[in-house]
Amino acid sequence: MNSFEVSEFPKSRFATFDVGIIGRKKHHIIALLEIDVTAAKAKIKDQLKSGRDIGFTAWLLKVIATTIETHKYIHSINYKGRKQIVFNDIDISIPIEKEVDGIQVPLATVIREVNKKSIDEINSEIKQAKNKNVNSEEDYVLNESENKGSKIFFNLPQFMRLIIWKFILINLFTKKKNMGTVIVTNIGMFGKFPGWIIPKSIHNLCFGVGTIMKKPWISNNMIAIRDIMHLTILFDHDAVDGSPAAKFTDALVRNIENAIEL
Repeated sequence: MNSFEVSEFPKSRFATFDVGIIGRKKHHIIALLEIDVTAAKAKIKDQLKSGRDIGFTAWLLKVIATTIETHKYIHSINYKGRKQIVFNDIDISIPIEKEVDGIQVPLATVIREVNKKSIDEINSEIKQAKNKNVNSEEDYVLNESENKGSKIFFNLPQFMRLIIWKFILINLFTKKKNMGTVIVTNIGMFGKFPGWIIPKSIHNLCFGVGTIMKKPWISNNMIAIRDIMHLTILFDHDAVDGSPAAKFTDALVRNIENAIEL
């Protein structure tokens, strides 16, 4: 006898469908990294004990933004033929899981000008987004005061949504307003398995934070058990070449392992 249940998936998944289609057209370079975050985790733990209200995700966003600020070309966007635009402000989009009608739904929040904010300010914005009351999954950008068009958007057929996406993506300032300039997805941090996530993205620069696992690691010429984070970076090869991407990656790894900003 066949036994099954039928349930309705969240409308916000329509945006995921769209990103999958658009993301396939991006020419991403993919970097899979293992990074020692032992020092950072220890410093964050000590600062939490002293009463400072910060978190690992807020710190990581700050380090990413700081590194981008010294390698601005890395989040450049091609514009009208052979031109590129590089925004000075680094707006980072992150998904935050919320419960809507009994279903866990990842909704976006965009942290504006991360390069100009402290870890404390970034952490406060993340907490506000997590604590925000959500009436429906159509509040798909948690820290924006108005999402009037989202209900209409989610009810459109996909071909019409893709047309709207085209207009959003073709106007770089509209793109920045709705999506930020960078995306960091940290869904892998909730798992207990060793490995990376490789997201699909319509952003030129995307970070996929995987699990943090204890592993044997060479530190100060000795083998020790360290906290190792799996990190994936997607670079748009149409906007940046391999050598600049490698230089940025090298700087980011050093900044993370040195626990800068803490």
